[in-house]
Amino acid sequence: MKRRNFLKNSTLSTAGIISAPLFASCQETKKELPPIADTTVGVKPIVICTWNFKNATAKAWEVLEKGGSSLDAVEQGVMVEEADLSNETVGNGGRPDRDGHVTLDACIMDKDGNCGAVLCMENIAHPVSVARKVMEDTPHVMLAGKGAEQFAYEKGFPKTNLLTEKAKKDWLEWKKNSKYETIINIENHDTIGMLAIDKNGDIAGACTTSGMGYKMAGRVGDSPIIGAGLFVDNEVGGATATGVGEEVVRTVGSFLIVELMRQGKSPQEACEEGVRRIMEKNKDRRDFQIGFIAINKKGETGGYCIHPGFSYSKFTGAGQSNNPTETFLKS
Repeated sequence: MKRRNFLKNSTLSTAGIISAPLFASCQETKKELPPIADTTVGVKPIVICTWNFKNATAKAWEVLEKGGSSLDAVEQGVMVEEADLSNETVGNGGRPDRDGHVTLDACIMDKDGNCGAVLCMENIAHPVSVARKVMEDTPHVMLAGKGAEQFAYEKGFPKTNLLTEKAKKDWLEWKKNSKYETIINIENHDTIGMLAIDKNGDIAGACTTSGMGYKMAGRVGDSPIIGAGLFVDNEVGGATATGVGEEVVRTVGSFLIVELMRQGKSPQEACEEGVRRIMEKNKDRRDFQIGFIAINKKGETGGYCIHPGFSYSKFTGAGQSNNPTETFLKS
């Protein structure tokens, strides 16, 4: 994927961005770090997401424009893609595992650090909303498999057949030509991760996916893992990932990017460093795609992506990323 395509194919909505110092200086003589400077004064609502999911950011923007919370915005935004039957990487209509079962993963995180997630859940069309219920109505962070599904029914979510006729036909065709081996499918991982800032300057995020097409039964990637596929620290910023989840999990990628922003890096610099660290650990392997987007407390954004066939020896930062601020949905 070329420089101007990953996050030019990501979407962003904003009513304005200000510039202000983000981090207070650290004093080495003190045992405790000073509080992080409040930079939310004047920050306008903003929403960004991975890939070209403009309908999703349009919905999230609608929530923010009416004064809604960033948490409501990201939930309702990614729900658009969960319901889109033509999107074969998220929600209803997603590709099944190698045994023909559509299993969904999602997580959500609010301004206070509360979070919820569901893993490997079947028969529920909106896993992000179930994840929010886990966050708000249980003492837990994660529910998996049949337990997550049963919890969803108890909360009133209807049972839905997630395997569409098209997805079933594609799966049956795949079975004819596949050796049924454990091979990472690098063509199917266009997860939607979304980050938003509301009128109060509060940040929230959500991430949802059907995972890799034709994965092994029970496989879970980074998307529902807090710190890997998504992380939000309302004092600093938020980050979310897309691509091969195994690589993100190994580096706790989204948490890393937020911590890099805490140390003073811009969202763009942090995303590039997150990708660089993954590539450093995979010098002999180039068959996967990985990308991050991030937002900080000032409303600044960044994003970075590598793709199959990428030559790490040419990794200089030029020609491989772009900034989601290049693509505005509304202003």
